Amino acid sequence: MGATFDTIVIGLGGVGSAAAYALASQNVRTLGIDQFTPPHSRGSSHGETRIIRKAYFEHPNYVPLLLRAYELWSQLELLTEQKLFHRTGLLEVGPSDGIVVPGVLRSAAMHGLDVETMSMSEAQRRFPGIDGAPTWSVLLENDAGYLKVEECVSTYLQQARMLGAELKIDEVVVDWQSQGEGVVVRTNKDEYHARSLVIAAGPWASQALARYRLPLRVVRKYQYWFRGRTPCYRHDLGFPCYFYETPQGYFYGFPELDGSGMKVARHSGGGVVQPPIDGQHPMDAQDLMLVESFLERHLPQMNPDCLQSKGCYYTMTPDENFIVDQLPDAPNVTVVAGLSGHGFKFTSVLGEIAACLSTGRNSPCPIDFLSLDRFEGTR
Repeated sequence: MGATFDTIVIGLGGVGSAAAYALASQNVRTLGIDQFTPPHSRGSSHGETRIIRKAYFEHPNYVPLLLRAYELWSQLELLTEQKLFHRTGLLEVGPSDGIVVPGVLRSAAMHGLDVETMSMSEAQRRFPGIDGAPTWSVLLENDAGYLKVEECVSTYLQQARMLGAELKIDEVVVDWQSQGEGVVVRTNKDEYHARSLVIAAGPWASQALARYRLPLRVVRKYQYWFRGRTPCYRHDLGFPCYFYETPQGYFYGFPELDGSGMKVARHSGGGVVQPPIDGQHPMDAQDLMLVESFLERHLPQMNPDCLQSKGCYYTMTPDENFIVDQLPDAPNVTVVAGLSGHGFKFTSVLGEIAACLSTGRNSPCPIDFLSLDRFEGTR
């Protein structure tokens, strides 16, 4: 019989690292397992930066989770004296009758969030270097910005270790089973037992949960870095993060940071990847062409020569909302999956929620809209 713990966490990316920390901070005997050495570039929790925002156009029910996520990111910064969250503001640009602008305004109105509305011409005066249709609306959320993604993961893991969590890296989970009031997890190196299990396997969730046939699909995505012809996009000169809704799809990016340039990516599209997920990202000329075309139209002071590119994965649900729930036939197994390309900003609170559910406590935030019940055949 292998070592015994209170809770085992499978996957130590954004959610898993936060869950391991939240559990260890509650004196829960915690084991975390990852098949690679996190933070790594094989999954979804890498690429230097991730946008964080409150006025959520996707669904206003996410806002309470975001309010708690902001608190937890602040607590982690105070605890470690590290700067993980950079408030740059966020411009959200698009047609007033589209998806993004009405969605942001709806969430802001429902939750009393501060969002500034301006015309495209007003936005261009304040932020030289942007462009768009003269009829488009531009929203500015000042209390938004970006998280340093790898630093967030490594900080949570460092703190989890300091609090006594045992972390097994470069160890592959072969199988897991719920057995009565406990679970057993078998890897390529050992066997471990616990009272509860958290599965936060990112793009490997379908494999880890194959017997449940969750409606997940993995999409390969790309991130690119460019440099401005002029200083107008620089972070230290006040240029914010941005999210555009255009006829060609959704695009997002960050201010130009010293050394690395400006990161920009397409939120739409992507090619479906069949398991097993291998972490390989062959060049996608069509995707790069669409990003270059976006820059030419809407950020025309960018140099079109791409400095570098990186790949990552979106793990999508049919409705693009997360799965956060306990398994119907194994309530001591908590699943956080299908973050659908917009989940990293939530990882602090999702880790806290996973820790609560796996230790028999209620979620600190409403999560009914993220349950498995919405998918036919999962209950």
